[in-house]
Amino acid sequence: MRLRNLNTFVKVARLGSFHAAAQQLHATQPAISARIAALEDELGVQLFLRDKSGTRLTARGTQLLPYAEKLIAISQEMKAQLQEGAPERGCLRIGVADTLAYLWLTKLLQHWRDQHPLMAFELTCDVTPTLIRQLRDHQLDLALMVAEQQHIPELVTEPLCSYPQYWVVAPALLGGEQIRDVASLARLPILSFPRNTRPWRYLKQLFETLGDEGPVLHTCSSVANLLALAEQGTGAALLPEPLVRDRLAAGTLVRLSIGDEPPELTFCCGWRLEDDRMLPKLLAESAREIVIGG
Repeated sequence: MRLRNLNTFVKVARLGSFHAAAQQLHATQPAISARIAALEDELGVQLFLRDKSGTRLTARGTQLLPYAEKLIAISQEMKAQLQEGAPERGCLRIGVADTLAYLWLTKLLQHWRDQHPLMAFELTCDVTPTLIRQLRDHQLDLALMVAEQQHIPELVTEPLCSYPQYWVVAPALLGGEQIRDVASLARLPILSFPRNTRPWRYLKQLFETLGDEGPVLHTCSSVANLLALAEQGTGAALLPEPLVRDRLAAGTLVRLSIGDEPPELTFCCGWRLEDDRMLPKLLAESAREIVIGG
């Protein structure tokens, strides 16, 4: 059960209005409605009645309210205790996959600093295999990274988000050629994330049946540079949809359809199993709320 949804429930109950709650929480009214709907689905009960006279609690909503208020109070007390006990110049080392850094880093860092003003954050942006190694070697305390298929015994991992992947290319690179399957796609240079990352392994598997007819594969660890190279016509790229959304709308990139849809790229939060501190877990939970909530 998400604290954000409980907090939204309490705000609506206290204010008697979805609109007023949206204003106080700096969210849209549809977002507030979605949070309440998610909480109602999870509990299997209706919490509010909405009609011309306004918004009021149902009997089940009235029953839930004191429990929700207690949970929120406990959460706030826990965070306050952590902040009061933190060293003045304490530092938490966080690794972030470049895709997530490109999309979310500014918002995440601001949120973490607001929650934990006494903490300093040391941020590393790198590929997932490097982030996993640094977690194991105690060089990082938390990583937001691509979810690997195999279990990693030393780490706790929890889901963060998933994005569909699109094949994209600059229109000029096509030159009127139709790309409808893997064989025709292989005639173009391919841009990818670095060797041994999950996207790179997918591409190697995709093209392995072509043998010597496979494409020239260029790799780069920087999302910003991959996007720039794709827009400049250096090659076709397989990238998460949020990265290319604006460029597809602007027409600087076009989407290719080659038959089977590529798998979604899934991200997770991870920390060491032996780390019993609460702070990495709290930051992972707030990261999920930011990324999922948009």
